Amino acid sequence: MAEPSAPESKHKSSLNSSPWSGLMALGNSRHGHHGPGAQCAHKAAGGAAPPKPAPAGLSGGLSQPAGWQSLLSFTILFLAWLAGFSSRLFAVIRFESIIHEFDPWFNYRSTHHLASHGFYEFLNWFDERAWYPLGRIVGGTVYPGLMITAGLIHWILNTLNITVHIRDVCVFLAPTFSGLTSISTFLLTRELWNQGAGLLAACFIAIVPGYISRSVAGSFDNEGIAIFALQFTYYLWAVRKFVFYKLCSCVSAWGGYVFIINLIPLHVFVLLLMQRYSKRVYIGK
Repeated sequence: MAEPSAPESKHKSSLNSSPWSGLMALGNSRHGHHGPGAQCAHKAAGGAAPPKPAPAGLSGGLSQPAGWQSLLSFTILFLAWLAGFSSRLFAVIRFESIIHEFDPWFNYRSTHHLASHGFYEFLNWFDERAWYPLGRIVGGTVYPGLMITAGLIHWILNTLNITVHIRDVCVFLAPTFSGLTSISTFLLTRELWNQGAGLLAACFIAIVPGYISRSVAGSFDNEGIAIFALQFTYYLWAVRKFVFYKLCSCVSAWGGYVFIINLIPLHVFVLLLMQRYSKRVYIGK
């Protein structure tokens, strides 16, 4: 091959000696780009080839500490939900799938009427068996959130061609929502403290005796879903999102909603006194 002319060789030598060549070499070294000369020099020096990056995927994610931490947290949370659900099934295992106590039986009759005749007939239903001999206008004297929740679940299951009786939905509603209460407690405690405290709180509330006594299988009462609504409302208030809509669900499900609608304004008042009122508090609805 013909040798390069003198002007071309001078031009190349000036480029190599210019300050731009140093900046280009620095940029290539930062981004991991090495020219053929650098690779030859690396091999001549006896160095090994740089290791190839590990392929992305499930194995790559689990090889990171954050991946194992997420998997461990999910496992503990699932076990807390399972413990909360299974610890409330002793009545069904010992006897059968039945509704027990007086108020749960009335709630079941109301839910059965709702599922059979529709929501409009439920609101205008006069139950002559309740408050005998006076009777009871059910639509205006109950918190309908419990009945609407059970009726909605029954309607969704039947829409998916999963045939289930409304009684079984009412029996297992409280144990199911007790598991969801563990998840909402985990979310609330993690927002207020950290993830480890959230997992510990979820495990505790899943097996606390006072909550178990009000949410066993067959105890179809307002506390079965109201405790979950209460915990989840406090979590939404902590993150300042959709609090108003969750408050509406609490009001429709349980008479104890007064605890929530009093504590949240009291918290806002304390924030005003501490001069920590912000736009997030104003728009947290």
